[in-house]
Amino acid sequence: MNLSFAIIGLSLSAMLVAGVGIAAEPADVEKYVRARIDIGEMMTNYFKDGQRFGEGQRPSNEQMREMGKDINAKLETVLAKYGLTVEEYRAHSKDVFADETAVKNFLNEHPDLKQRYEALPLDRMGRGGSTGRGY
Repeated sequence: MNLSFAIIGLSLSAMLVAGVGIAAEPADVEKYVRARIDIGEMMTNYFKDGQRFGEGQRPSNEQMREMGKDINAKLETVLAKYGLTVEEYRAHSKDVFADETAVKNFLNEHPDLKQRYEALPLDRMGRGGSTGRGY
């Protein structure tokens, strides 16, 4: 019986230590939250009014490729302000935003950023069951 409790205790301790290890650094939280806000606002403005290709029309394959290049160039510019590349942001943003407590604490300390963050479209920003790229 004591062996079972010891095994359970060690297992729980290991999970606790692993959980603490995933906590995002405050500087990373700030950098990634600010970047996500800027990206979300950039994307919202990019697709504002939906008038790029005519109402209800889909862009051609060539237009889609050009749009992808344009968006990636704008994304690189936004992320450069934070010393990040597109690859770094995509690789690490999920880990940073997985620490919901750190993100919420940061936003609560910065009401102006919290208001901008909460105004982002949930379904396109990697929150709330996203089907998009999850910036």
